[in-house]
Amino acid sequence: MIEMVFSKEVAEAKAAGRPIVALESTIITHGMPWPQNAEMARQVEADIRAGGAVPATIAVMGGTLHIGLEEAELEALAQVKSAMKLSRADLAVCMATGRIGATTVAATMICAARAGIEVFATGGIGGVHQGAEESFDISADLRELSETAVNVVAAGAKAILDLPKTLEVLETLGVPVIAVGQDEFPAFWSRESGLAAPLRLDTPEEIAAAFRMRQALGLPGGQLIANPVPAADEIATSEMAPVIATATREAKEKGIRGKAVTPFLLGRILELTEGRSLKTNIALVRNNARVAAGIAKALVNKA
Repeated sequence: MIEMVFSKEVAEAKAAGRPIVALESTIITHGMPWPQNAEMARQVEADIRAGGAVPATIAVMGGTLHIGLEEAELEALAQVKSAMKLSRADLAVCMATGRIGATTVAATMICAARAGIEVFATGGIGGVHQGAEESFDISADLRELSETAVNVVAAGAKAILDLPKTLEVLETLGVPVIAVGQDEFPAFWSRESGLAAPLRLDTPEEIAAAFRMRQALGLPGGQLIANPVPAADEIATSEMAPVIATATREAKEKGIRGKAVTPFLLGRILELTEGRSLKTNIALVRNNARVAAGIAKALVNKA
């Protein structure tokens, strides 16, 4: 049996049958600098509580899987510089060797499902990278969505990716891609991508009903809930496109590959936008957390 340590708040919520929302930890260790990362994590957890659910930030600490972090644990994780970035391929090794690891979308889904949590809020999922026809660089997040029964609330896929190819792979894998309240697939920092969303639902209750119907049909996997960044916080696609192109070109020139690509691009985009991308990133994560809390509550009502 895998030992899981639940925070006091999450343990009490599980015992009482209250709605719980999982949160990843890679966004803390690899996605934002200190101290903004800790501040963001606390804000997102507070948003989930305000929405009537309980936050469960997931991480591996000293080889032990933590479902929910106490305040001191979250603060410590936010300052770790050597945390492993965990996906499906790395999770077991990190735990077996007693290391500290931060969970990506795929690993968070795996851990959330094992803990009985059906909703997970993040910023943006991974996907098909630019030039994947040569590099074959495709995030494990996509296959995980087809296999693990968790609702992933994200502002679409990260805009640094090849979004058309990402949607094609999700369709091939049979993953429902559901835009919230609009007909267009959102593009992380931007509400519009120029791509039609495969599906649209407007309320947490509709999203919960669709998930329960998938379970009744015996369909594996989860749902990608593509929730656009609030209009007041977005950076338009027309403004972001040249910034992303510049950062991507620089990554190629420096020979950056694999797991190092996304952190480099996000960091360079932060510099090129003079901090605006980080503010938008925080806004969209908080917005996703609020929507996820609503879905978690609706799923408890439909249990």
